[in-house]
Amino acid sequence: MKQQTIILTGGGTAGHVSLNEAIIPSLIKEGYEVHYIGSYDGIEKELIGNNFPEITYHSISSGKLRRYFSVKNFTDPFRVLYGISQAFAIIRKVKPAVIFSKGGFVSVPVVMAAKLANVPVVVHESDVTPGLANKLALPFASHIFTVFKETMQHLPNDKATCTGSIIRQQLFEGSREKGLALCHFEQTSKKVLLVMGGSLGSVVLNEALRMNLTDLLVDYNIIHLCGKGNVDTSLTALQGYKQFEYVTTELPDLLHAADYIVSRAGSNSIFEFLALRKPMLLIPLSASKSRGDQILNANLFKKQKFAHVLEEEALTKQSFSEALRYLVAHENEMIDAMADAERPKTPDEMVVLITQYGNN
Repeated sequence: MKQQTIILTGGGTAGHVSLNEAIIPSLIKEGYEVHYIGSYDGIEKELIGNNFPEITYHSISSGKLRRYFSVKNFTDPFRVLYGISQAFAIIRKVKPAVIFSKGGFVSVPVVMAAKLANVPVVVHESDVTPGLANKLALPFASHIFTVFKETMQHLPNDKATCTGSIIRQQLFEGSREKGLALCHFEQTSKKVLLVMGGSLGSVVLNEALRMNLTDLLVDYNIIHLCGKGNVDTSLTALQGYKQFEYVTTELPDLLHAADYIVSRAGSNSIFEFLALRKPMLLIPLSASKSRGDQILNANLFKKQKFAHVLEEEALTKQSFSEALRYLVAHENEMIDAMADAERPKTPDEMVVLITQYGNN
């Protein structure tokens, strides 16, 4: 019997790659030959290429989907058209049973090419409202899965299902001891605060933390995932404060080491914190810098008592400190609420849902 093939796509940020990373081992276990279509220089190429050498990675041209005026808005449609032709050639050569798209601008030419090649496409949406790439992909998709129940009102009932979150098994295998060892903290009896701004970092979160650093280090050891190029070398010798530009395989250990988390409100990350029952202070990307998806994500978590929320516009040295004190004061209430949350799906379960739409 001929081995079945699947193509995965998605990129631009780690959030558009992480679910693909989670399901790849399950796909391989089920006997699938896995290919990945991404951009030439996006974060997806680094994550997939470094972590999964057994997978064939294909680079294509792709335009960026902007909500603001740029001269490139006039040239990028031609890059997308070229990307469609490249993706179509790859699909015809690989002959996948199904294509799974996690979104991001690189996925748009892939799902369009899949329609031309008559290959079923399954799309996944992590946020409360569909992103622009997934909105464009929707007419070409056989089915779309969502994390939030609230997303269903934005989608056709006959081609959408809410699965809830999908959490990779490796996340639960992290070790607090290994995480603390990575940070070389001397006073391991202190509570650990982890601050992260997403795969690209966050200037405003970095600044808010560092403004409060002296005061916070009295009570906390601090793990700071600050983003590439954002390490402050003047602080590297400071005991109790460990900076990382970006982590991959170390993340489960660092999350297990954390007692509290301060973060942006990307869907994949906050559901991982929920699965590990970590009290979280969410500072979502402001509406002026985004389509507002993180604000919706954060407010839904606040409503369910999983998190405390501080709007970026209200972020100051004082408000950051006050919000953190509120988080600590209400940690038991949050942990209790998270204990009652719906169980996340496993990658194995997600693979079954995706592959049911494949051509046999």
